Amino acid sequence: MPLCKKILHDPKTEILVWKITETLAQLSFDVPLNEYSKARLLGMKSVTHQCGFLSVRKLLQEKGYTDFDLYYDEFGKPHLKDGRHISISHSHQFSTIILSDQNCGIDLEMQRQKIIKIAHKFSEHEFDFLKDLNENNYIRLLTVIWGAKEAVFKIRNEVGISFKDHIHLAPFSIDRKEALALLKFGSIQLEYPIFFEEIENFTLVYAFQK
Repeated sequence: MPLCKKILHDPKTEILVWKITETLAQLSFDVPLNEYSKARLLGMKSVTHQCGFLSVRKLLQEKGYTDFDLYYDEFGKPHLKDGRHISISHSHQFSTIILSDQNCGIDLEMQRQKIIKIAHKFSEHEFDFLKDLNENNYIRLLTVIWGAKEAVFKIRNEVGISFKDHIHLAPFSIDRKEALALLKFGSIQLEYPIFFEEIENFTLVYAFQK
């Protein structure tokens, strides 16, 4: 399936989403890879992960890039050779990238009930505004919170940052599709505007460093 969603956040920032309906063979035929990426792909045991990896390269092609324009630093953060900022995520049958002139991070998560059981591992401060919600809205908000913290971590990309202890979200509403995250880590204190969309039963979250 071709590109299923495009979000023009601003004139210099674009988010692309791919819904994976192709087989691994189809994606492999369509996507040329550099030697590093070939080795990464062969090391993946899950066909789902392999398809996600290749579909990200399909999204790059939508913007005139190939896998040969992409590289990863020593911390595993992706970069484009032309200097534009990029962040990548994939989950089950969806993949996404964000391209921007700003430092940015993106995450894509399926909305699942099991997030309730693990919420204590990545949230504490946020429970103050999660009270008295029905289960569906609770899951939706928790998924945004997890995705926002993941997106912030991808921007900062620093060892030792704890989602629970160092990244906090201010109270927000699902309807507004915006939030604010604060990173407090050592002497660092930074704010990150958060934006999110729901696609089928998935939540797409992206963040920028102010």
